Amino acid sequence: MSNLNSISLRISNFKHLTHLHAQIIQHSLHHYNYWVSLLITHCTRLCAPPSYTHLIFNSAHQPNVYAFTNMLKFYSHIGTHQDAIQLFDKMRASNVIPDAFVFPILIKSMGKKAVVLHSHVIKLGHQCDRYVRNAVMHMYAKYGPIELARKVFDEMPEKMVADWNSMISGYWGWGNEVEADSLFKIMPERNVITWTAMVTGYSKRRDLVTARRYFDRMPEKNVVSWNAMLSGYSQNGFAEDAIKLLDEMVVDGVQPDDTTWVAVVSACSDRADAELARSLMSMIDEKNVKLNYFVKTALIDMYAKCGNVESARKIFDELGVLRNVVSWNAMVSAYTSVGDLNSARELFDKIPCKDVVSWNSMIAGYAQNGQSTMAIELFKNMISSNHTKPDEVTMVSVISACAHLGALELGNWALNFINENRITLSLSGYNSLIFMYSKCGSMKDAVRVFHKMETKDVISFNTLITGFAAHGDGFAAIDSMRKMKEHGFQPDRITHIGVLTACSHAGLVQEGKKVFDSITSPDVDHYACMIDLLARVGKLDEAKNLITRMPMVPHAGVYGSLLNASRICKRIDIGEFAASQLFKIEPKNSGNYVLLSNMYASMGKWRDVERIRGKMKLLGLKKPTGWSYVEFDGKLHKFIVGDKSHSRSNDIYKLLMELRKKMRVVGYIADKESVLRDVEEEEKEEMVGTHSEKLALCFALLVSDSRAIIRIVKNLRVCWDCHEAMKIISKLEGREIIVRDNNRFHCFRDGSCSCKDYW
Repeated sequence: MSNLNSISLRISNFKHLTHLHAQIIQHSLHHYNYWVSLLITHCTRLCAPPSYTHLIFNSAHQPNVYAFTNMLKFYSHIGTHQDAIQLFDKMRASNVIPDAFVFPILIKSMGKKAVVLHSHVIKLGHQCDRYVRNAVMHMYAKYGPIELARKVFDEMPEKMVADWNSMISGYWGWGNEVEADSLFKIMPERNVITWTAMVTGYSKRRDLVTARRYFDRMPEKNVVSWNAMLSGYSQNGFAEDAIKLLDEMVVDGVQPDDTTWVAVVSACSDRADAELARSLMSMIDEKNVKLNYFVKTALIDMYAKCGNVESARKIFDELGVLRNVVSWNAMVSAYTSVGDLNSARELFDKIPCKDVVSWNSMIAGYAQNGQSTMAIELFKNMISSNHTKPDEVTMVSVISACAHLGALELGNWALNFINENRITLSLSGYNSLIFMYSKCGSMKDAVRVFHKMETKDVISFNTLITGFAAHGDGFAAIDSMRKMKEHGFQPDRITHIGVLTACSHAGLVQEGKKVFDSITSPDVDHYACMIDLLARVGKLDEAKNLITRMPMVPHAGVYGSLLNASRICKRIDIGEFAASQLFKIEPKNSGNYVLLSNMYASMGKWRDVERIRGKMKLLGLKKPTGWSYVEFDGKLHKFIVGDKSHSRSNDIYKLLMELRKKMRVVGYIADKESVLRDVEEEEKEEMVGTHSEKLALCFALLVSDSRAIIRIVKNLRVCWDCHEAMKIISKLEGREIIVRDNNRFHCFRDGSCSCKDYW
């Protein structure tokens, strides 16, 4: 037996443990409680498989209190609470009386379910044991009600430092700063844990000044204390302070541990500051720090957020078999953040065990990089797999994708999924719904969601105002800003951009000027909105003068507004001025050349048209292809000019010809000014007559219910001819037609448009 005890002292891995177990069985000692307890203790220390530990425990003929206690410790260590409860029931059924050591272990293992044990503690007379009392009090302090914890605490005849610490931590956990601070002040004796609890508590309250004051007053500090203050800086976005504190920590002679490095690396990640990341890595290299996989995973996230995909991938590859789902997710996010969706998807498909963050990273990657259709398809794969349940983050990405597509049918499907699966939406979720409805052309639903919200923030108001702007409802946007102020929110730059844009789309010059004058320090985007407003109402000279008075360098949006208005007003002098500036700022933007060409074409200046087209050819620029799509039966049906690839093309063109005849009867004459070639009038009419939005409209008329609203999304601005055609068709067919182009919404109803022909 002395030989077996000697072997037991040298056990350092699972293989040694199985060797000792074999020796005990060989000596027929495996039924004795002493050896059973010893083996289970080693199982706990070495994290042995539960099945193996059960085998050892079950080998005891009649487990005594020590065997039961050690088995409870094992369950507590691996976190299997239900097994711990069942073992306690078995212990009582076997008439083994739990001693005072059992209850602290069991209470820790069971968490908030341990409240049922309190009566057993009292019944067995262990309520006077100070360790049991501390465990009971700690349980109530952590899981509530906190008042019961305080009752246990106040009834203690003698209080240990650990009791005070449990109570102070409990108050911080429940957000009761006053009681935590009060107990700290009257505490007769404090240790490093007490001080650290105060630092952690104030840090979580985002009161870093007070947290640092407690930290600086600490009589002694250990690595946990330093980490508490470092984490406070890290979690509240103070990366420079975290790195500075790390320097102080090293100077103070305290060796940083893995938690330290994770906190500092996380701080740099949140800042996404490449220079800060480089300085941190230099420090790590100088100190020759050996990084574990937790720190390496944090480094992957840091490099990902700094856009350094190569360094992130290098660390990811180094991890090898140590990769966990967090590192896989971080690497997927790294690729999506730089728009490399192919590499991101390749990694995503290889993740051994995807969690909800894995799916969210890839879905958000598609949604944020303009691949909205792929985002929705991947979401459908997610819910069909039945392995991972979507959460609010998933749904916000899906709703955002539906918004960018303008797919109201899909958006409502996503909302039904949220309701059916009882996914709770936070403020962010409701804001995304406002965004979705406004982008899908349903401001009525956007307003409904807005009014339904119990809590609103600046983003809620801004999203609604931006929606009104896109729909050309200037007065509603101005009124929303007024209500925003009444709710105690100050308009920010986004608010002012939204309201000015709404005024511009509605031609509200005086109202727009009043808003502009109210801005304390207008930036270049505010000036761009004001110039667009002036230009749209034909005040081109005033708009040009405002550009010369701008206190900053104008960007492309400023001159783009001027150029477009010049085309409409046929002011070729100002148009050429605006175009010349745009060619300098955006030499590769084909849209500017096309706008100038349109201006020349509308005035019959075909030589100038050919000159601009020649310049585009020389620069390798092509006119962007116009497309439009409509949603039907859960799918998006896309069309381009003259498109005959759709399965129902014959029906579409047949209906288009019928509509042309009907329109001519009521006085429609095709507008051919925007055709860029000097061709016969009949050919010009054919060119504008088969624009993508007309084909999309005809398809929608063929397949949709006669009372349904038709919603069309177009990637370019709708042309004047299509705009006139839509007005007439809305009256002829008795249909409401909503077109979202790249600038705004046009709602056609009964022969008129919501823009009042002002666009």
